[in-house]
Amino acid sequence: MTQKNLVLVTGANGHLGNNLVRLLIKKGIPVRASVRNISNKEPFVGLDCEVVQSDITDKQSLIRALQGVETFYAVGAVFKLWAKDPKKEIYDVNIQGTQNMIEAAAEVGVKRIVYVSSIAALNYTQLPTKESYGQNPDRRDMYYNSKNDGEKLAFELAKKYNIELVAVLPSAMIGNESFGNLNVSYNVIDLILKKQIPVDTGITLNWVDVKDVAEGCFLAATKGRNGERYILANELCTSITDTTKIAQKLLPELNINIPKAVPKPILYLIAWFMELSAKLSGKAPLLSVKDIAMFSGLKQDFDITKARTELGFNPKKPELTVKEAILYLINKKVSL
Repeated sequence: MTQKNLVLVTGANGHLGNNLVRLLIKKGIPVRASVRNISNKEPFVGLDCEVVQSDITDKQSLIRALQGVETFYAVGAVFKLWAKDPKKEIYDVNIQGTQNMIEAAAEVGVKRIVYVSSIAALNYTQLPTKESYGQNPDRRDMYYNSKNDGEKLAFELAKKYNIELVAVLPSAMIGNESFGNLNVSYNVIDLILKKQIPVDTGITLNWVDVKDVAEGCFLAATKGRNGERYILANELCTSITDTTKIAQKLLPELNINIPKAVPKPILYLIAWFMELSAKLSGKAPLLSVKDIAMFSGLKQDFDITKARTELGFNPKKPELTVKEAILYLINKKVSL
């Protein structure tokens, strides 16, 4: 028996995917959640949803998962900024995954797709940046390239197959709980709490509550205009140093020091040594030369008027989001 209004969420055990599944269930929408590894049931305990196996690199698995689905939340993607072979492990997977997802949706007759892109696909040459400024011209990072080219490909294929597609572009997602492994954004907060950020890198992040992004995805599905993109972020970014100040004020007993400002050549030298160590260990470096080149001094400030007015997107302020994430991580450590 086919369910009316059935939705599929890929990457349903991830940070955004799992929060989105929970939100849709609360709204009374029948949800099918897809994951690569079906044996990990923990993120779905107590949830009234169907859990199926699919992988964005396997089109047949997506075709099976999309049977009877009206709205497809294409959340699943590789989200990492470092890999031994970034083209193969990040870029190729995300591009092939995008093609597979849209083609599979077309094959089974899906009506509408919410495609999760990223603020990586925005043009930062003029601030605050808007959706209408187009794609990011900076081609130095394979993850960024995969989000730019993936979003472009998604729109092209959706047009070709006559499927409605709306893209959402979230920023750094944290929040007061996480249902899977901690994502890259939480790791920054974690490093601050562990006092492992000794120098001011000049890097900023645009913090947003993951629950607000999940709500934004739902609003994009119900109110978003076909062929449009919507930034799901806050207006202003927060430097890692200012994020540290929030933690210092909130938890004075931890004696967290504010990172020291150092000249940029020193930052490059530190990053170079960290990369060298990463090559030997096979683990991602805390900081790379490219991170300094691309992000030190870059302000991720956005004009979110379009998402506010067309979708009704209204994110929690970044300072409150950071505070809640800090308290969540502290409490999580206690309960472990």
